[in-house]
Amino acid sequence: MTAPDIFAPGNIAIVTGAASGIGLAAARRFAAMGLRTCLVDRSGEALAAAERGIDGETACYAVDVSDRWAVTRLAAEIAERFGPVSVLMNNAGVGDGGDILADPARWDHVLGVNLFGVLNGVQAFVPAMIAGDRPALVINTGSKQGITQPPGNTAYNVSKSAVKALTEGLAHTLRQKTGDRVTAHLLIPGFTFTGMTHGATEKPAGAWTADQVVDFMLASIAAGDFYILCPDNETSRAQDAKRIAWAAGDLIENRPALSRWHPDWAEAFAAHMAAD
Repeated sequence: MTAPDIFAPGNIAIVTGAASGIGLAAARRFAAMGLRTCLVDRSGEALAAAERGIDGETACYAVDVSDRWAVTRLAAEIAERFGPVSVLMNNAGVGDGGDILADPARWDHVLGVNLFGVLNGVQAFVPAMIAGDRPALVINTGSKQGITQPPGNTAYNVSKSAVKALTEGLAHTLRQKTGDRVTAHLLIPGFTFTGMTHGATEKPAGAWTADQVVDFMLASIAAGDFYILCPDNETSRAQDAKRIAWAAGDLIENRPALSRWHPDWAEAFAAHMAAD
């Protein structure tokens, strides 16, 4: 499998959450590369507005990805209309689920979109990718919060932790069934200015744009990376690595849960981050 084979003009790309943010930036880029790009989002109006800003061959589908049967029907419709899918980007996501004791309806909404939306996309589209003879790839959008678990929005953290585990399992299954013909990749954005950026009407200095994330994503896929761990304008790759290592150390060293935010461990964490 090579990236040029998959991103060749005329191939089919599916992007969920394509009406805004990273999904829209990816859809624009795929269409500009000559892929026939299917934009999927809940709002038909938002999709129509997004499509007007894209140069290339596109089709829009107003679908709630948390609805398994709707996604299954979508896969059948796209297969009949366009044929085999080369790129599947399960990107749709929502935030603000709240802490562990938040309204269960908020949890249902976040898990329905962020986790089951990805699972539904995988189960609806990937079997045909496996059964075919063409190179293809799946990109699932995770989050650093699913790895480092900052307190305050546990529902979102749980959903993105699950996407990480799901995508790792998917990569293993695809490797067993297709070798390197069909691959999976976990996109892990950093601080990115999107509609989910709280309280910001213009891009904060520390944030990347969605287009920067897509640039990094495509370069990482070309390099064969599974974990697409994006930096941003305020956090370097080295800082990310230290934070992720500290989070893993909670388990290895039997520290208190989320010790990075525990007052008794503040000094030790600061020393860890300052060390060369």
